[in-house]
Amino acid sequence: MRTFLPSSPLVRHLGIELRELGDDRAELRLPYDPRLATMGDVVHGGTIASLIDTAGMAATWACDERPDSLRGSTISMTVDYLAAAVGKDLFATAFVVRRGNSLVFSEVAVAEPGGRLVARGSVIQRLG
Repeated sequence: MRTFLPSSPLVRHLGIELRELGDDRAELRLPYDPRLATMGDVVHGGTIASLIDTAGMAATWACDERPDSLRGSTISMTVDYLAAAVGKDLFATAFVVRRGNSLVFSEVAVAEPGGRLVARGSVIQRLG
């Protein structure tokens, strides 16, 4: 994850940064950029969804086991928007709630620097 995320074209485009990586857990930062706004300084919902998807994927691969293959894909994702994200950096914290043989279920919370939640999501990743 530490080398994959910075090499992803979408992650680079959005400016997403990996802040923390632990067992079944990841924290990412999305710096505010006016180019990611939908109107005024309100962050576009698609940008937040991309942050949730990326955080869920990072948590999925944050484990001690070395997989046979580094292939995987998001097969399902839900996003609940709780409040408008207005002109501030966003932090996504993701953790694995269940790790199966081929499916990994993660929960993600997206908050502003002061801790105010703006979105939450669930991500299911298929390994291999």
